[in-house]
Amino acid sequence: MSISTIIKSIQDIMRQDAGVDGDAQRISQLVWMIFLKIFDDKEKEWELENEEYKSPLPEKFRWRNWAADKEGITGDELLDFIGKLFKTLKGLNVSKEDDPKGFIIKEVFEDAYNYMKSGTLIRQVINKLNEVDFNKSEDRHMFNDIYEKILSDLQSAGNAGEYYTPRAVTQFIVDMVNPKLGEKVLDPACGTGGFLICALEKMKKNAKSDEDWDTLQKNINGIEKKPLAHLLCTTNMILHGVEVPNIRHDNSLARPLADYGPADMVDVVVTNPPFGGAEEPGIESNFPSAYRTRETADLFLVLITKLLRDEGRCGMVLPDGFLFGEGVKTRIKEKLLSEFNLHTIVRLPNGVFSPYTGIRTNLLFFEKSGKGTKEIWYFEHPLPEGAKTYNKTKPIRIEEFDLEKEWWKNREDEKFSKNCWKVTIDEIKKRNYNLDVNNPSNVETSQNHTIPELLTKLNENSKKISEIIDTIQKSIKK
Repeated sequence: MSISTIIKSIQDIMRQDAGVDGDAQRISQLVWMIFLKIFDDKEKEWELENEEYKSPLPEKFRWRNWAADKEGITGDELLDFIGKLFKTLKGLNVSKEDDPKGFIIKEVFEDAYNYMKSGTLIRQVINKLNEVDFNKSEDRHMFNDIYEKILSDLQSAGNAGEYYTPRAVTQFIVDMVNPKLGEKVLDPACGTGGFLICALEKMKKNAKSDEDWDTLQKNINGIEKKPLAHLLCTTNMILHGVEVPNIRHDNSLARPLADYGPADMVDVVVTNPPFGGAEEPGIESNFPSAYRTRETADLFLVLITKLLRDEGRCGMVLPDGFLFGEGVKTRIKEKLLSEFNLHTIVRLPNGVFSPYTGIRTNLLFFEKSGKGTKEIWYFEHPLPEGAKTYNKTKPIRIEEFDLEKEWWKNREDEKFSKNCWKVTIDEIKKRNYNLDVNNPSNVETSQNHTIPELLTKLNENSKKISEIIDTIQKSIKK
């Protein structure tokens, strides 16, 4: 039976349980079970490698001792046991320094819940999960099917926009930023870990020894504030061979910017920070007054400029609104262009993040050179022939970025002239740091904004007009 069929069977069982309400809760319920199953399968591997290995889990709460037996505890007895399991794992008296694996388990279960009310149905779910052996390479490989199925269901549940980036986009950004073995990599809003897994797999090819692999594991870092995304990311990292994932369950923006020091600096940032929303009141006070805003994506960009080391590199996703926005956005762009080399902006067409947002997005690539930006190259990513937009059934594919990869090495080649153009820093300054520069080869581009983008522009212009009127009125009063 295929992995996807097993997962569908599990979800059908969960739908019979009165305690589980909707896809989001079903996924949350499924993921903590998968985590414990994967952790137990990995422990079997660790025990073979190290005879002195000791589990951070109390013996009776290890999956093999309460879940592995098909005829094991069930009904109310199982329900009571799971209640004790959650209480114990949430209350593990461990520290990150003394027991890193135990600390991960505690962190994972701090915000996890058992929604199911029927112990009999829970036993049926457990028995289905036991059909998968994550130590078998074919089953481990097929975890991607589980992962994609969960992400697909999250989209249907309306939550995916918070932590899902199309695989093609994450792969292209990582390929272009090109993290190297020994460099410290960070995603400060890592979601389910797409960027980090891509970076891990890329650098893994150059890990020739156990020491290299240890270094690589320690240098992959993520921060995620949503419990379900954090759990998914941690689980996925463990399955990809990272024994102690450095995935912090936290809000990157909740720490005052001034508190970040040399120990927090990184060589590479790859990320798609949440945009279109706003942080809770007070978060902006963690940032210098010139850059205070409730727009999450803007705050993440300011944070990244603080965390990158000299010669550090970043590839990130930002919406069109950042490019043309004024006020605080202008000051952030001025800081970015004066301190960093923003060398490339890849403009994506509509539908890349369909179905949960129609906002057009851009991929920004910059490095901390100390000399600032002299010119910015733009590349307009074309839709596949005959397509008017991307959608859920026809998403963007990694092969489509072959055009950008070829252009990346030879930007002056005439055959790319319809897709690329460059703008000098002097031109950008004349535009008051408006980076929304349309493709000069396409006169229709300027008319190609979506309704939300046009409304954003209208709002920005209205604010500007109001400021001018206020200035005039004040001068008249004087």
